Amino acid sequence: MSTRERFVGLMSGTSADGVDAVVAVFENGRYSGLQGAFHLDYPAALRSRLIAIGSSENTALSLKELASLDAQVADSFAEAALSVLRSAGLAPDDISAIGSHGQTIFHDPRGAQSSLQIGDPNRISARTGRPVVADFRRADIALGGEGAPLVPAFHHAVFSATEPRTIVNIGGIANVTWLPGPETSSVRGFDCGPGNGLMDAWIQKQRGSPYDEDGRLAASGRPRDKLVAAWLTDPYFAAAPPKSTGRAQFNLDWAQRTAGESLDKLPVADVQSSFCELSARSIIDSLAPGSRRALVCGGGARNLHLLERLQTLAPAVRFETTDGYGLPPEWVEAAAFAWLARRRLLGETGNLPAVTGAQCATPLGAIYQVAAGAVCAMPSPY
Repeated sequence: MSTRERFVGLMSGTSADGVDAVVAVFENGRYSGLQGAFHLDYPAALRSRLIAIGSSENTALSLKELASLDAQVADSFAEAALSVLRSAGLAPDDISAIGSHGQTIFHDPRGAQSSLQIGDPNRISARTGRPVVADFRRADIALGGEGAPLVPAFHHAVFSATEPRTIVNIGGIANVTWLPGPETSSVRGFDCGPGNGLMDAWIQKQRGSPYDEDGRLAASGRPRDKLVAAWLTDPYFAAAPPKSTGRAQFNLDWAQRTAGESLDKLPVADVQSSFCELSARSIIDSLAPGSRRALVCGGGARNLHLLERLQTLAPAVRFETTDGYGLPPEWVEAAAFAWLARRRLLGETGNLPAVTGAQCATPLGAIYQVAAGAVCAMPSPY
């Protein structure tokens, strides 16, 4: 007898532009596709504050503001979950649970040995009436891992093949997954560089736009080789995996310190083109050995100029988006956290120690379920 399950996956990455929500369908225990997808923008003031916090390890943040942001982010995540259900013609009872990644505001698994995602899962559960699996990263860190990236296990489940492949996820930070064969033990993955983050920050500062649509501004300029070479001297790029990073490391202050000249005195388009070149080169340097195909996902998959630079820099590799493999690139990470939530409910492991550096594999996340609706009318036993 066949079984069909639905899980909602919620994700907001380092771009902090809002919440991606999907309804992922599982047939007989295997991911089989999406029944719905929805993006909810953060309110402008909330997004600005989240980006400011995530761009520095030293941002002042009171406990009161932290608590307020935790609630505001949770409300956005809950609204995204309810919105994707409405768009798919589903009710909350039609899904088994919600996987919520939350919004990362701090990530330092080596120094502070911690990673912090906000977006109170209790609040999400109360508003949706469904169990919520959240706090996916800290169990891996407790076992000595980076807590990131966590999506390579899902990449293997959905995109693995007999040929060697690289999955390139380009969000605010870019990461790669090496899929050299069908065995999970052969999978590797790590954050490779700034992805869209520096490009987004620069065009926001100079033009007031949240991102460079189709990479047009970058395409109109020319990369400054001296700039790109200076940026690539950062020790992170040469460090061996496992490794993970974030906006606190790769931000405009970092770019200015490393550049050796004032970025504000250079043509805006040339700086944007240089940031694009940095992202492209750091990705190319991180492709799986022997890989002849790279599947691109994340928001960067829609940056046509970035894709052109990747193809030009590595002509022997065929770059494609994940559209042709059953999953639109902008929804891959949200689908991954639906998949991870299902594994948590089943008590199955979610991390890959060869990717994160953890001592062993473990189920990821905690389960939150808050009484809602008629259940609240139940008498207290006390």
